[in-house]
Amino acid sequence: MIDHAAAAGDLFGETGPNAPKAAGQRTGEGSVPFSLLKKIRGKSQAIRAIQFLGLLCVPEGKKAGKPLKLADFQRKFVKGALAKKVMVGVLSIGRGNAKTALSAGLALAELVGALEEQPQPKREIILAARNRDQARTAFNFLLGYIQGLPDADQGQFIVRRGSKLEVEFAGNGGGLARVIAADGKSILGGAPTLAIMDERAAWEREKGDNLENAILSGLGKRDGRALIISTSAPDDANTFSRWLDDPPPGTYVQEHRPPFGLPADDLESLLIANPGAKEGIGAAPEWLVSQAQRAIARGGSALSSFRNLNRNERVSTEDRSVLVTVDEWMSAEVSPDDLPEREGPCILGVDLGGSRSMSAAAFYWPETGRLEALGTFPATPSLADRGASDGVSDRYCQMQERGELSVLGEATVPPGPWLAQIVQHLDGITPDCIVGDRFRHAEFTEAMQAAGLARVPFIWRGFGWKDGSEDIERFRRGLFDGEVKVAPSMLLRFAFSDAITLVDPAGNHKLAKARSLGRIDAAAATVLAVAQGARMKAAPARKARALWL
Repeated sequence: MIDHAAAAGDLFGETGPNAPKAAGQRTGEGSVPFSLLKKIRGKSQAIRAIQFLGLLCVPEGKKAGKPLKLADFQRKFVKGALAKKVMVGVLSIGRGNAKTALSAGLALAELVGALEEQPQPKREIILAARNRDQARTAFNFLLGYIQGLPDADQGQFIVRRGSKLEVEFAGNGGGLARVIAADGKSILGGAPTLAIMDERAAWEREKGDNLENAILSGLGKRDGRALIISTSAPDDANTFSRWLDDPPPGTYVQEHRPPFGLPADDLESLLIANPGAKEGIGAAPEWLVSQAQRAIARGGSALSSFRNLNRNERVSTEDRSVLVTVDEWMSAEVSPDDLPEREGPCILGVDLGGSRSMSAAAFYWPETGRLEALGTFPATPSLADRGASDGVSDRYCQMQERGELSVLGEATVPPGPWLAQIVQHLDGITPDCIVGDRFRHAEFTEAMQAAGLARVPFIWRGFGWKDGSEDIERFRRGLFDGEVKVAPSMLLRFAFSDAITLVDPAGNHKLAKARSLGRIDAAAATVLAVAQGARMKAAPARKARALWL
């Protein structure tokens, strides 16, 4: 193997006994045969890839130097991603399950022309990541596999480590593998036969999408394939999440994500996200459980990061300005059978939506801590179309099936009929007060009159720094003290996952969206209702006045 910097000025490396001696050799004419190709007998690309990978040696780790043995989930992905009529293979799995090592092995198979009996000449392989340092990981795995080959085979590779990270193969028609960073220029004009997009969920949105589009458009020139691999993205709007949730035709998807809402140290679900742990790949099950317990003890960003990276859950790792973390909110969820009764005064928190947006209501009983929430969208566009445009797939349709989301009106939700419909949810209970946004004063007044609630006291609150900071603090205190109990609600889970707080220099908080398409209306209504409940509980009880006769 010849290793040198491209900056030295020699495009094909220094001459040597195993270096290509003529241009004809670089297209496969008279070049030294690659010995491993003689041992591959498969017909399909998937079978040939599995056979080729079995001839390699593990390049690093506790099994370094031993023959590479594919785990069941790896074999499944190779068969699916390299099946006929599949152009893109997508793999989502927890950190440390050798997904980068697997894709690097497939890159080497394509580089030497092992995937087809009659491979294309001058094959081009792209190793793309968010930046050069991340892409170097796959590049180093590729070099590690090459260094484990027989000496005669190593001599057909030229490695460049200068301004460009590249590996060139001289035999079997020739090939070139190169590293591309998503934070640099695009590769318009390229024609890759295989592209690997590593840790796609971590790419910057605009630059990453531009690079992905350039790669995919280039694949069509030579019937190439793309492998998109990553741990789970932090939200549904991420491009990697959309590959998983709404894959286009010709896409194979393999996602190892456990059900939402389980304890972080639940072993069975940990093994769903980390299938390699059972087969000696990556972390052992005992280590995963111990790290989960450590993350639970530390809480905050440590727990969010563990869920996202090790449990492969779609959980935001932002912790500095989130309203509450996923685990903090889930501490309030109880089974429907354990939900407290509707006893005592009821507070109705309302976030009245504008045109095309959601209107949400939260019902809170301070004496028992019971919380319920409902949301409503206008009928146009449909919930399915709205979910697609918001980047959340069929989430809104699922909420409607669960009875948490309804449809009312055409282009907008009419405030009066909507408020009347919401109050019907209480089955005859009249709320003691309604809490809403001061900015929508006129609309609320008209809506309450239309709904027959003109006699119910209305408490005006602002969403700015003054009222907002107080309401957020009272809500958080009530949640952390166990004074909020709610049945599992998809509407509330995703509302709080999109809710962050903006902080001014004095440390005051106000509610905001984590992303422009986020829907935090139910979270806003909940904050209003719970905060008002805390004020009512803290208010001193009025003593009866003595009557003088």
